[in-house]
Amino acid sequence: KCRTGPLDIVFVIDSSRSVRPFEFETMRRFMMDIIGNLDVGPNATRVGVIQYSSQVQNIFSLKTFFTRADMEKAINSIIPLAQGTMTGLAIQYAMNVAFTTQEGARPLHKKIPRIAIIVTDGRPQDRVTEVATQARNAGIEIYAVGIQRADMNSLRAMASPPLEEHVFLVESFELIQQFGKQFQDKLCGVDMCVEQEHGCQHSCVSTPGSFYCECNPGYRLNVDGKTCSPIDACADGRHGCQHQCVSARGSYSCRCHVGYYLNQDKRSCTMINYCSFGNHSCQHECVSIPNGHYCRCRSGFTLQPDSRSCRATDLCNGVDHGCEFKCMSMEGSYRCVCPEGQQLQADGKTCSKCGAGHVDLVMVIDGSKSVRPQNFELVKQFVNRIVDLLEVSPHGTRVGLVQYSSRVRTEFPLNKYHSADEIKKAVMEVEYMEKGTMTGLALKHMVEHSFSELEGARPLSHNVPRIGLVFTDGRSQDDISEWARRAKESGIVMFAVGVGKAVEEELRAIASDPVEQHFSYSADFTTMTHLVENFKLNICPEEGKGETEIRSPCECEALVQFQTNTVAILQSLTEKNILWARSLAQMTARLEDLEKQIANKK
Repeated sequence: KCRTGPLDIVFVIDSSRSVRPFEFETMRRFMMDIIGNLDVGPNATRVGVIQYSSQVQNIFSLKTFFTRADMEKAINSIIPLAQGTMTGLAIQYAMNVAFTTQEGARPLHKKIPRIAIIVTDGRPQDRVTEVATQARNAGIEIYAVGIQRADMNSLRAMASPPLEEHVFLVESFELIQQFGKQFQDKLCGVDMCVEQEHGCQHSCVSTPGSFYCECNPGYRLNVDGKTCSPIDACADGRHGCQHQCVSARGSYSCRCHVGYYLNQDKRSCTMINYCSFGNHSCQHECVSIPNGHYCRCRSGFTLQPDSRSCRATDLCNGVDHGCEFKCMSMEGSYRCVCPEGQQLQADGKTCSKCGAGHVDLVMVIDGSKSVRPQNFELVKQFVNRIVDLLEVSPHGTRVGLVQYSSRVRTEFPLNKYHSADEIKKAVMEVEYMEKGTMTGLALKHMVEHSFSELEGARPLSHNVPRIGLVFTDGRSQDDISEWARRAKESGIVMFAVGVGKAVEEELRAIASDPVEQHFSYSADFTTMTHLVENFKLNICPEEGKGETEIRSPCECEALVQFQTNTVAILQSLTEKNILWARSLAQMTARLEDLEKQIANKK
């Protein structure tokens, strides 16, 4: 038996009409004798058979049979084609089909010899030189065996070099069996793996006249052609593992990170749900993470130090709730409430602005040096809080601002701005005047200019209420009585607000009747700012009969009652401050007298 190593052998048999039936039988015997002495098998020698005449027929391919018995049975069942002699077509088929990996040929890099044995008895009826050259260049070793009438030039054109080892001419079909034994020796030759030191690390594969080294499964042959290295199956990146790829002798397995388990597809990973074990003890929610779990409370609750239980959060103290009047905490939430007599607006935060309908409001603020810069900023905030209570628009409430000290300045008239935001921005940009306190001059300016139609006051015939609010922190340096009286006589409803050294008699002189409902006092600027939150200045215009429609959402009687209650609370809160202010004013007057006396003596 030939045991020099695996071969891929394809017999190309001429079955043209010139081959008589008994002669074809000797060709069957020739093939079976050679196969009988080969070590056939999937990892040894593989054999295929094709026959040709005017066409090519595949009897069996290199991958069809791996035992001699099956091959012999198939060879015995061949029916000759008995037509022309298209040898070139048969070589083309062997190259393009029979010796492909799809038909069972081993890949070229395995260096397993590919041998075509062409047996013919005549001259080819097509060209063979060019196609035979292509086949040889493709790595096919061609043996050309001619019988009886075969053309020697055609045999030489087909065969591989050296020609003396690959071209055979047999005189008759009777001698082909004897030739088969000689041809077998040509195929087998010497077992080079036995005859010399091959140096292969794993295994040696003998071929006719040579050998090559082969590695065990899971290893690849190194560039030296002898040693082997393990194949890293993870290196090419095609493993598809979601987390980690672990290489092992040419194969691989997927592995998951800690806290995950491998799915049935053996590639993807799923996080372990530690909460599903049922031992987390979380009062509200359990959240699973790769290395365990933690407890989480629902919105509005706070996790306690034990990391399991939850307690409702006082959201009124923990968030910017935005409630205009008061915030009330609820379990996991909060809600805004309004004072009695007012309704919560659609935004759920602000309260209805009773009486904030159609009025012309001019605020006259004291900018004398006694106010001081930091307190003047509080005055501006006081003004803006009043603006927040109003519904400002060209046909609703209009607001003007006047500042005075030793002189009077209109900061903006009634027709300057048409929205609360514009007014508030303008107020914060007002610059402090300083110097004296000419309250009477300011009242005169208000009456003659601020409530004129030229500066935006609506005609008296429209029945739009005119309201003046005077803010001062000390005694006026001029007479106020005349212009306070004229203001009220002209139909202006006057409110007076005093802070610090403001004189009560002057405040009462400015305020409209009933005086107690139209003036207020605060001991200092900080208290004044807090006063706005409690007082919530509400203006309730009379029902108009002119062009302007009064659309107040609250009844005037309710407003008057609210104002009365508020003033009562204010008086209770500020009674002591007023007494103290009177005492302070008397002491101040005495000190001023002493200073004058000292100055006169000098």
